[in-house]
Amino acid sequence: MRYARPLIAGSAAVLAAILGATAAFAATTWTIKPGGAITASAPLASVKDTKTRSNATCDSMAAHGTFKSGSGLPGSGAGSITAFTFNHCTSPLGVTWSLTATDLPWHLNLSSASGGVVTGSISHMQIKLLGPSCTAVIDGTSATVGNGHVRFHYSDATSHLTTLTTGGNLHFYNVTGCAGLWNTGDPMTISANFTVSPKQAITSP
Repeated sequence: MRYARPLIAGSAAVLAAILGATAAFAATTWTIKPGGAITASAPLASVKDTKTRSNATCDSMAAHGTFKSGSGLPGSGAGSITAFTFNHCTSPLGVTWSLTATDLPWHLNLSSASGGVVTGSISHMQIKLLGPSCTAVIDGTSATVGNGHVRFHYSDATSHLTTLTTGGNLHFYNVTGCAGLWNTGDPMTISANFTVSPKQAITSP
């Protein structure tokens, strides 16, 4: 019995810590000003198969969407992207690729903030790729679920939203043709630095 009591006490302490951490996470809220309709544009952005190292550079990427407005807002679904375009994407050999955002709206989520920089994610992503003798779907865990996501940093000071090449789950699926540039199951990243307009002040108290 003398062994059981420390074990029970230890288990209770661990459970309390877990519940406390869960409650703290659930209590995290956000203030977004002014919110409302937004546009975002990024020059010279790129998509990359990180396994084959094949890269397509786009003259620009552009997004239209909304942020919620006010305080006490949840981080999940804090905003949405209702339209997203990839403009004139080419390989180093000059081959043109068409990328089309699908399964819209995509979701804008907020997870943490420090020093005026917000970390978040764009989720519910799916993209269709079409090129010369080449088709593919870009998604998260399969070609049909629409659960792709990328992480980002947003700076309150500069109004720049920068996609990160780590922490996402985008992959190529249903690849047909493509001469080995992209292969089914290969991971994919998006590198872009968007200017968001109007400028948003996003904070977590």
